[in-house]
Amino acid sequence: MGLLDILNSIQGGGVSNDPRARPAQAGQGMSPMAKALLALLAVYAAKNLRRADAPPTQPAQPPRPAGGGTTAGPSTGAGGLPGGDLGDLLRGTLGGLLGGAAAGTVLNGGLGGLLKQLQESGQGDVAKSWVGTGPNKQISEGDLADALGGNTLNELSRQSGMDHGDLLSGLSQYLPHFVDQLTPEGRVPTEDEAERMV
Repeated sequence: MGLLDILNSIQGGGVSNDPRARPAQAGQGMSPMAKALLALLAVYAAKNLRRADAPPTQPAQPPRPAGGGTTAGPSTGAGGLPGGDLGDLLRGTLGGLLGGAAAGTVLNGGLGGLLKQLQESGQGDVAKSWVGTGPNKQISEGDLADALGGNTLNELSRQSGMDHGDLLSGLSQYLPHFVDQLTPEGRVPTEDEAERMV
């Protein structure tokens, strides 16, 4: 199953009356929760790259044509995320934030970093259940807030347009399934495997 399929299952599967999971209005692309989940991977991919002694990166700026006009590029929805192809999102916007990192690197590093953060914050058994092949343990909003921290929650809120309460409620509901679907072999996918998911 690819990442786009997983995000679509969040947008359309199971809880269609949940406004956090419903598709965004026309022209906005993804649902707020799908944006939050991708932003969560990007945040931890960036932290993972910095831990690996990579120099801090600056967001990539699109080139400006001579004369001060604007360039044609992917249209963006709320939160500045493109409404187009998921691969373009990971390679373009999120990849630009990560110094042009490949989509597989973003997915692999982000997922690995997130799981490490959960483990370090005392939620290792919960995170392990999401990766494993058995039932997924639930995580409370409070435990998730403690694990992610205020700075990460502020960034996710900014990227998704959701307030903290809705964000935590949605993440505690959708994150276990999201991680479970990204780890079908009971482990974090390699960069090559993650690249194929995009």
